[in-house]
Amino acid sequence: MSSAVPGPKWEAVAAGTELPARSYRLRRVDLIRYAGASGDFNVIHWNERVATSVGLPNVIAHGMLTMATAVRVVTDWVGDPSAVEEYGVRFTRPIPVPDDDDGAELQVRATVTEKLDGNRVRVSIRATHEGQTVLAKALAVVRLP
Repeated sequence: MSSAVPGPKWEAVAAGTELPARSYRLRRVDLIRYAGASGDFNVIHWNERVATSVGLPNVIAHGMLTMATAVRVVTDWVGDPSAVEEYGVRFTRPIPVPDDDDGAELQVRATVTEKLDGNRVRVSIRATHEGQTVLAKALAVVRLP
């Protein structure tokens, strides 16, 4: 017996369908965990002195962590991360992560923009931090049941 949450059915989804908006917190501890998992120990992701010395406003979140966090709006909606067949973004600005308990907030919205053949849909993702776009052309192709 599967414990997976059933996702939306292809027949019931239309272009223009809005996915539930989500907000995600990125804290310094998340950057440390991601660095360990990915092997990306670039100093701008953990050392504020170095990050600011190269012109950044603070330590910044890894781009790939931001990308992975943003697509969660899609995987949460569909209920199965393996349903995402394609995903791509353009990075437009970094997310500074302060050294406090709050961290930085990533706001994510997504819309089904097109129904494709093979029970697939194209989803456009809008990811922002403090009202500024952090990922452009964020598109996912998702296979629905």
